[in-house]
Amino acid sequence: MSRWEFKLPDIGEGVTEGEVVAWLVQVGDVVREDQPMVEVMTDKATVTITSPKAGSIVELFGTVGQVVKVHSPLVAYELGGAAPAEAAKAEAPAKGGDAKGPAATAVGDIKEDLPGMSIGGTTMGAPSVAAAPVAASSGYFADKPLATPATRKLARDLGVDLKRVPPTGSSGRVTKDDVQRFSQTGASNGAAAAAPAAAAPSREAPRGRDPVKIAPAAPELAALEERIPFVGVRRKIAERMSNSKNTAAHFTFVEEVDCSALKPLRERLKGKAEKSGVKLTYLAFIAKAVVAALAKFPTLNSALDESTNELVVRKYVNLGIAASTDAGLMVPVLKGAERLSIVELAREIERLGLAAKENKIKPQELTGSTFTITSLGAQGGLFATPIINFPEVAILGVHQMKEKPVVRDGQIVIGQVMLLSLSFDHRIIDGHVGAAFAYEIIRLLEDPDLLLLEG
Repeated sequence: MSRWEFKLPDIGEGVTEGEVVAWLVQVGDVVREDQPMVEVMTDKATVTITSPKAGSIVELFGTVGQVVKVHSPLVAYELGGAAPAEAAKAEAPAKGGDAKGPAATAVGDIKEDLPGMSIGGTTMGAPSVAAAPVAASSGYFADKPLATPATRKLARDLGVDLKRVPPTGSSGRVTKDDVQRFSQTGASNGAAAAAPAAAAPSREAPRGRDPVKIAPAAPELAALEERIPFVGVRRKIAERMSNSKNTAAHFTFVEEVDCSALKPLRERLKGKAEKSGVKLTYLAFIAKAVVAALAKFPTLNSALDESTNELVVRKYVNLGIAASTDAGLMVPVLKGAERLSIVELAREIERLGLAAKENKIKPQELTGSTFTITSLGAQGGLFATPIINFPEVAILGVHQMKEKPVVRDGQIVIGQVMLLSLSFDHRIIDGHVGAAFAYEIIRLLEDPDLLLLEG
């Protein structure tokens, strides 16, 4: 019998670490080759890691919510009769892809993609194994430091070189406290302040404040409370939303659109589209109007590269279509929307939405959006203030279509009215530009025959 440690494999281009979302095995289990073992979330997607070979599990590295670096131990096996040297060969293929034994795989169990977000975690049932603090020294240097985008931005704002900041976070991650400490005490001579005796908590609070601590309830109420680990997709969403609100200067513009002409047009075309196997929804018309409006107002299809102080204006449109799934909010991306007709947009929206709900969407279909549309559907409400899908500069919120009185040719009639809520990054988009963009969308939806001329 021999012990063999399986390490977290490369699970995607540019991926250096993953957060343990759920263990599918436990110590003492006998696993077969290719049996699912653990769900790991990266900054690309959530994948299921399968066992590279059969054996008995003797140790699991990383609790739920903990971040594990690629090539760090993940699972320890007890192998019957396999020599350690042979097991080591099975652990990882040689460069160039010539594997000398079974290798672990990451199957496409995609749960969520939140590009650019990655934070450490809390634990479930057991204390987190935090990385030992790195002793401060003037000679400390890391060529590829681990840090969240928010921490990296803080370092840029303070003029701190992340490569010289000793980390105290989980898995050797540089935290905001590390950056601030270095800036205050070590920036002048290149040395960081002494690391604390215990590693800082791996979770990060929103910028500018300490983590909120909820005090335990009185004994008579303790049994009426439940503590659920805030990990995985939900925490990714939380950091993404916080990063957007704390970076982009949000302002929201709300206006009505009279869809009285759009509704009969859609009804006329719906049957013909269904014969082609396409469900023609109002969202396809809205997407087409957005694409046409972006061509007229290209700044709305841009992003600010803060590292170079350049505004990147995209001459292509990748529409993010926010979708609610059992795993949480996802934003499938409809690539090359400017080239598609209304029917083609409808087909892609339906395909991506179904793939998201069934957890079959591909990682590349969850990245690269340039503008996002979010819809509350039947739960449309009066209006909302949608949060920008950062680093985009605008987002459109679509609300329920309702019968309302409208004035048409001096007469009050019943119209099919829908509210649009648009949020903009005021750092980039002036108020009058945002309003003009909104009214261009409204113009096209109120005279939808124009959309058919868009090709």
